[in-house]
Amino acid sequence: MDDNFYSPEKICKQLKSDFRGWNENEIYYNLVKKGMYRPSGFTKKILDQLKKQSIWEIVESLEKKYRKLWNGPDIPIFIFPTNQTLFSGTINKNGFTFPDKLFLFLPDIEEKEVEALFVHEYHHACRMNKLNKPLEEYTLLDSLIMEGLAEQAVLLQCGREYVSKWNYTYSENELNKYWEKSFLPNLNIKISNRKHDDLLYGKGVGKPLLGYAMGYYLVEHYKKSNSISIQETLTLPAEAFKRT
Repeated sequence: MDDNFYSPEKICKQLKSDFRGWNENEIYYNLVKKGMYRPSGFTKKILDQLKKQSIWEIVESLEKKYRKLWNGPDIPIFIFPTNQTLFSGTINKNGFTFPDKLFLFLPDIEEKEVEALFVHEYHHACRMNKLNKPLEEYTLLDSLIMEGLAEQAVLLQCGREYVSKWNYTYSENELNKYWEKSFLPNLNIKISNRKHDDLLYGKGVGKPLLGYAMGYYLVEHYKKSNSISIQETLTLPAEAFKRT
């Protein structure tokens, strides 16, 4: 990565075989939207710190652990600095997962935080592979439950302190209100529908990451009357968690 750090499109050109039909500029544009770095002196320092932390070796060890534990897929994992600036104010760690590849966009964070992000994203890959459903067929309900179950995996493997704060941002009354008003009528919209992302990320209702919190809430509600193992989080259909 060092040679082409300041020309990330060249790095993305090497990923073209993993993104059939996209050129390097399209790949970079879409990865930046998900959290990949923009080249700067600050993000170069993040890269240097990740190397000092031996982050590639840490993630390789995590991949071996969870692939064995969950009987998960053997997929390529790409690690890049996160898109952070000196004036960002918040430390952003992000991931982007497909059934056949996984991206981590990391700042300088403690190893347990890295594990929490890896658990979340690799859980996505495992669930997608076990469900074996075409991505274009995924609905809003699928996405809500995908996110909620991934955070359940973080809860079980890493502890409550590593569960995303967004899952505790909204009150039960707020979640019930938005479930009835905004989510329930739109559960079957496909992932390609713009409204899907508006609700999942909360942009359509002015509530950041409301869909993530909603997914976690639905899974927590299910747990009140059902036991659920980590293996079941990989295979249970999204419909099982639907509230009517």
